[in-house]
Amino acid sequence: MSQPSKSRRSAILASAAAGLGLAPVAEAATATPVRVVYHVTQGLPQASRCLGNVRNHLAADPGVKIVVVGNGAGIDFMLEGALDANGAAYAGNIGDLANRGVSFRVCHNTLTSRKLSTDKVILDATVVPSGVAEVANLQFRDGYAYICP
Repeated sequence: MSQPSKSRRSAILASAAAGLGLAPVAEAATATPVRVVYHVTQGLPQASRCLGNVRNHLAADPGVKIVVVGNGAGIDFMLEGALDANGAAYAGNIGDLANRGVSFRVCHNTLTSRKLSTDKVILDATVVPSGVAEVANLQFRDGYAYICP
C-alpha cells in the first residue's frame, strides 16, 4: 500500500484537526494571543515564584498577554524598596517584564487597609480599585485564564 502524498497528508491532518476543533498551525499564528492573569496574594515567596513563572511563560509563548494582580500580602513585591531573598530589588525584575508587555496591578483596597499611600507603589505598577474585582473582570469579561502560582 502506498503512502499518501505530502499535500494529501496535510489535507487529511487539516480535516482531522478541524473535526476536533483544533486550529491548523498556519491559523494559530494569527489567532488571538493567550491571555493570562497571575494572582498573587501570599507575599514575597509567592511573588518570586510568580515572576519566575511569568519569565518561563514568556519564553514558551512570547505572544502571550500577561497581567499580574496583587492584593493582600501579594502587593508587597510591587512596593518601593521590596527585595527578594537574594537582596535584589523586585522593581528591576518587574521593570524588565513590564518592558516585555507584562502589566502589574496593585489593589487600592489593600493599600487603604494597610494605610499605605499610592506613592509607595513602584512606577511600573498600576493601582486598581480592587484586586479581587480586577481578577474577576479579567477572567469573566476579557477571557483571561487564571493562575495562582
